[in-house]
Formats: sequence, structure tokens, C-alpha cells
Amino acid sequence: MKASKEQIIKDFTGLGEMLEIPFTKIYTNDEPLHVCRDTGLVRAKNLRSSMEIAKAWSEEVYKPKFTGSTYTARIPAVVARHTYVADFADTNIGLSGKKVCDIGAGEGQFLEIISKNPYQAKVYGIEPSKRNCTTLNKSGFECFNGTIEEYAESNDFSSNKFDLVTAMWTLVNTSSCLDMVSNAFKMLKTGGHIVVGESSRILVPFKKPMHYYLQKLAIDLHPYHFSANSLQNLLKVVGFEIVHVNRFIDTDYLCIIAKKPEAKINNDYTVDNYEDVISFFERWHLETKNFYSNN
Repeated sequence: MKASKEQIIKDFTGLGEMLEIPFTKIYTNDEPLHVCRDTGLVRAKNLRSSMEIAKAWSEEVYKPKFTGSTYTARIPAVVARHTYVADFADTNIGLSGKKVCDIGAGEGQFLEIISKNPYQAKVYGIEPSKRNCTTLNKSGFECFNGTIEEYAESNDFSSNKFDLVTAMWTLVNTSSCLDMVSNAFKMLKTGGHIVVGESSRILVPFKKPMHYYLQKLAIDLHPYHFSANSLQNLLKVVGFEIVHVNRFIDTDYLCIIAKKPEAKINNDYTVDNYEDVISFFERWHLETKNFYSNN
């Protein structure tokens, strides 16, 4: 299916028509996910501001231990996905000597990985959590303490240009992924790249029971749920050119690299059928209910 740039922007900004996805509120705090009729984007309907969501992540979610309601990157599963993204980026566009900014740098684990051998990138982080920024500074990493929106208002924004911007498991956790990608575009040198890493969950084989995916947290802490089409469209409407997409169909990760082109390009937009998305979630719920409800 095809859609216009205007339809895609409308859905990412929350102005398009949305339908409740059946069964999803069973797995959350009675807050359903929605699907956009025109583009098939899966998202939460009502979102707090980026500042409020960033504050919740900083004060309520980031903790020393990984549980059903708290998060730290210092566990093997997250080390693995950071390593995967680092190697995917290095294999396809190279990291050595590149000036890299990681949006949502967290505790700095990805910066640690890519700044050392064999990658040797020059790194910088943007991170809302004051505690995490203290950790970053103690590890010797420069960072900006604030949201990407706040960084865009800072003196460094227009002068500090990067070869590469990374956003890993970050776009799904902001109130405006469109603003985040737009600011990333402006932060890049012409010919620079953005690398986005997310979980591959929508319109692919089921990789975990639904109660392990949707949790009893405020639904706008993770408001967007990307398919390969919707994530590519997000990058395209800002002006990026898609250059590499990983084998997301049978891996746990969806990883896309896009380039800031020298001149404006005409992108086309392939979207998901909203009825297919609803059917996908219905089947996912049934599989979970029949085989995994006690796990």
C-alpha cells in the first residue's frame, strides 16, 4: 500500500484517525494501543510531553536492576543488541574516526563499545538523566544533559555537526519521534548517516509472548511500535535516504541506516494495511493465550 508524505506526518503527530487494537489493554494498565487507519502505524493515542516522558524515564524507570518496570543496559541482552548495532554500522558505513552522537546515551554502554577497538569512533551523548550523565562524565565521555529538543535549543546545536547519529531503542520512547529524527537530520554533516536500532516485533513472526512485550507501565513510556515500513517512512519524511536495512524478519532487531543526501530526494512511501495489523495482534493474543499464558 502507498500513502502520501502528508498522511504519514499526520499519523506520527497524532492527528490521523486511529482505531483501538483489540486485546492490547489486557496486557497494559487498561490502556490500549491504536493503529492509524491511513498508514498502519502502531502507537499510543494520548502522549505526555517529551519533557514529562524523559523525566519519568530518568526518575522512575532507570534503576540499577532490570525488572518488569525498571531498566538498565547492563545486562547481557542489551549488551548483545548494542554490539549488533555497532557491528552493523561498522560493516556498512565504518565507524573508525567518525564523530558520533548517541541520542539517549543512557549509562554509556554503546559509547564504550564504539569508542574502543575495533571501532575507535569519537563519541558524544545526549541524555536526559542527570544520574546517567554523571556516569558518562566519570567514564570520560562528553555529553549534553537534556532531551534532544533541549539540545536543539542549545548553542552547540548549529555548530557541532556529526558524521553519524545513533538512536537505539530511543525513538519508541519519546513523545515525538518525528521531532527527534528531524533534529538528528540537522545535526548531521551532508553525507552523514543516522543508525536506528529497534526491536523487530510488528508484522514479523512472533518472537515473544505478548505479556513479555506489553507491560504494566504507562503506555506513553513506549508510545511507538515500529514495523520496517513505518520506521523507514519516519526517516524518509524528514529527508533521509534509506541505504541499509538488516535482516529483521528473523532476528530480534530492526536496524536501519539512512543517509543525509547532498540534494533533496523524492521518496516513495510503502505503508502497512491497518487491517493486517489488527489481524496480527489478534493472532499474537491467541498464540499467547493458547501456549504461553502460564509462562
